[in-house]
Amino acid sequence: MKHEVIIAGFGGQGVMLMGQLLAYSSMLEEKNVSWLPSYGPEMRGGTANCMVIVSETQVASPLITAPSALVAMNLPSLTKFADSVKEGGVIIYNSSLIDEEYKRDGVKVIALPFNDLASELGNARVANIIALGSLLAATDVCNKESVMDSLKNVLPERHHHLLPLNEEALEKGLSLV
Repeated sequence: MKHEVIIAGFGGQGVMLMGQLLAYSSMLEEKNVSWLPSYGPEMRGGTANCMVIVSETQVASPLITAPSALVAMNLPSLTKFADSVKEGGVIIYNSSLIDEEYKRDGVKVIALPFNDLASELGNARVANIIALGSLLAATDVCNKESVMDSLKNVLPERHHHLLPLNEEALEKGLSLV
């Protein structure tokens, strides 16, 4: 199985962290991985994104033209990437920031209020982890345990007190799809 995922949003939404966690988690599961972040002028008001490929076989190129999954954290990201998702794929978008309902035949579309849900958990900064949990539930890209193990390695030790909150956020995302 091969997963080609684009995760996009604006700077500060944790888009790159989601991509890193997906990549590291998949490597822990001994899958082949490519992670390609896009920095640059996009971070000044447009979309910042990363492409993650997870495969049982070698990854030939890190570029994705027709993703099997898209996580869009804001409207410019949904607008930019939604039409490129291949038939049978999944689009997950943040309905807290995207008022317009998006529909498309041939793909599964999931709208979840990530920011609102994160606020309910007491910390708006875990919206990305809820989104990651929803991606895990919608695809079989990797498992929750690998994500939590990766999070322990990615988060500096001084922030390890936030691990239970992040696990709760991941579970929230998993339960919604």
